[in-house]
Amino acid sequence: MDIDELIENFSLLDDWEDKYRYIIDLGAALPPLDAKFKTDEFKVRGCQSQVWLVPEVKGSGTEKILSFKGDSDAAIVKGLIAIILNIYSNKSAQMIKNIAVDDIFAKLGLEEHLSPSRRNGLASMNEKIKYYANIL
Repeated sequence: MDIDELIENFSLLDDWEDKYRYIIDLGAALPPLDAKFKTDEFKVRGCQSQVWLVPEVKGSGTEKILSFKGDSDAAIVKGLIAIILNIYSNKSAQMIKNIAVDDIFAKLGLEEHLSPSRRNGLASMNEKIKYYANIL
């Protein structure tokens, strides 16, 4: 699913209870993350829950494309990871750096409906993705 489809799906849901259920469903659909990746190397700092984001690189040089896998021990956070993966996976490092993620979150309504600790965790996930885009 692309980001426009995700935004459209959110807009079809009437209230935030339905949107939270949808976020949880997105997380439940993520493939399980192999335990070998649940290490400090891939752990996202600044999240109240346990969160891991793992980069995958396909191609090389200017043709390098990044994708990500992720997991969390909290259902709603796992759904937020699914949204993050949807936004950033299968893109070049330069594309990742240019994504106006705050605009996407605003269209989804995440900023005003997430608790401060979840917003901080979401910001930490974004920082980790941008970090990977800078070093890979």
